[in-house]
Amino acid sequence: MQSLLPAIQILLTGLGIGESPRWHEGRLWFCNWGKQEVVAVDLKGKSEVMVRMPTPAFPFCIDWLPDGRLLIVSGPERLLLRREADGSLVTHADLQALSQLPCNDIVVDGRGNVYINAGGVARSDQKPSGIIVLVTPDGSARPVAEGLAWPNGMAVTADNSTLIVAESFGKKLTAFDIAADGSLSNRRVWADLGEGVPDGICIDADNAVWYADVPNKRCVRVREGGEVLQTINVDRGCFACTLGGAKKRTLFIMAAEWHGFEKMMDGLGTGQVLTVKAPVRGVGWP
Repeated sequence: MQSLLPAIQILLTGLGIGESPRWHEGRLWFCNWGKQEVVAVDLKGKSEVMVRMPTPAFPFCIDWLPDGRLLIVSGPERLLLRREADGSLVTHADLQALSQLPCNDIVVDGRGNVYINAGGVARSDQKPSGIIVLVTPDGSARPVAEGLAWPNGMAVTADNSTLIVAESFGKKLTAFDIAADGSLSNRRVWADLGEGVPDGICIDADNAVWYADVPNKRCVRVREGGEVLQTINVDRGCFACTLGGAKKRTLFIMAAEWHGFEKMMDGLGTGQVLTVKAPVRGVGWP
C-alpha cells in the first residue's frame, strides 16, 4: 500500500531542462541543458552558475572524484572532463573509441571507480546496444556491460556491492554485482516497472529506489521486485531525482515539459527544481 507524502514545493524555475541532480556541500548541483551550464542552488532557492561550458561541449551529467574534483560528461563528444582547482577543464578520459553513441549518465562509487553509460536503440528489429564503461582511478577505461535498452540513471549501493541502472526502453531497473576491480557481473532484473519509463534514479536507506519518469510525469519509489511504495505525480516530465538536504531527507525532482526528441528544445524555460519531504533518507552513490 502506498503511503501519503507531503506537498510538492517549487524551489527553482525558468531552467532549460535540469538533469543529473547531485547533493554536494550543502547545495543541489545539476546540469542545465540548453544553457550549457552546471548550476548549484541552496535550500532557499538562491542559485549560482558554477561552470559555463564552451561550445560544442554539452554538460550531460556530473559527479565528483573522491578528492573533490568535479567530473562533467560532455555527452555528444563522448568525453569525461575534469575541473581543476583553477577552474580549467581537462580531459579525464576519452570514450570516443568505446562508443559511437552519446554518453548519458555517470556515477562515482566509494572506491573512486567511475561508471558512465551510453544510450542504445531498442527497436523491435535491432538489439539493444547501450553500454556501461568503467573508468578506474588510474584513468583507464573499458566496457563492463553491454546490450542495455537505453541505459539512463545509475546508482551504487552504500556498501559498493551493487550497481543499479535504469533501462528506459526496457522499462526496468537492472542490477549488477560490483567486483573489487570494478567489473560488473550477475546481471539481473531488479524491478520490472510495467509501464514505467525510468530516467534518473537514487537509493534510500530502506534499499528502495526512486525513479523519475518523463512520459508518465511522475517520480516513483519501488522495492526490489517492483512493488510501488510511493508515487509523486506532477504536471510535466520528471527527468531525474536525488535525495539531499538535511539528513538527505528531501527528494529533489528535475521536471520540465517534454515534446519528444525532435522538439526537445521546445521545453527550454519550463524546467523546475521541485522538492518533497521523503519518508527515508538517501544513501549510496551519488
